[in-house]
Amino acid sequence: IENTDDISVVSEASNGTQAITEAARLEPDIVLMDVQMPDGDGIEATRQILSVPDTPTRVIMVTTFELDRYVFESLQAGASGYLLKRTRPAELVEGIRLVAAGDALLSPSITRRLVEEFAEHHITEPACNELVGTLTEREREVLINVAQGYSNSEIAARLHISESTAKTHLKRVMMKLNLRDRVNAVVFAYETGLIRPGTSGD
Repeated sequence: IENTDDISVVSEASNGTQAITEAARLEPDIVLMDVQMPDGDGIEATRQILSVPDTPTRVIMVTTFELDRYVFESLQAGASGYLLKRTRPAELVEGIRLVAAGDALLSPSITRRLVEEFAEHHITEPACNELVGTLTEREREVLINVAQGYSNSEIAARLHISESTAKTHLKRVMMKLNLRDRVNAVVFAYETGLIRPGTSGD
């Protein structure tokens, strides 16, 4: 990471408590978080870091574990990405750039599978349904397509609009629903019943 021109390492932490303290002090754009650490695990540290109102920080979990349970818990805690420690350096750096730009670091197929299982065991909050009512018909269409795993360019093609227009609609959706990134958008769509587990985008 330090060998890149556009990314700087501002701090390192050896445990969960220190990670929370450093994130609060520095407000970094990205935190690379281990799942298992002494003095507070990474998932709880992520939850606390992201619970701060208006925090600019996004979290990428970097771990040796491929267990779905850890991924589910990371998503629930608000993480924007999940990478394995065997990920190549170039892919890690690209992942940081991707999340910093506001995207989620999970492939569409993995996102759907994980969120569907999460949604099946999650009770929809009434407030979520009220927020859906603030969306225009086009914004709802864009959100549904995001939940089905389509990229901005694919959404544009499916809805016969330009990619920039698709991005604008998605940005408005994020603002209206107070969502952090695409992962949050997918979770929201399943939580509110806009899309059901097992729904295909085809």
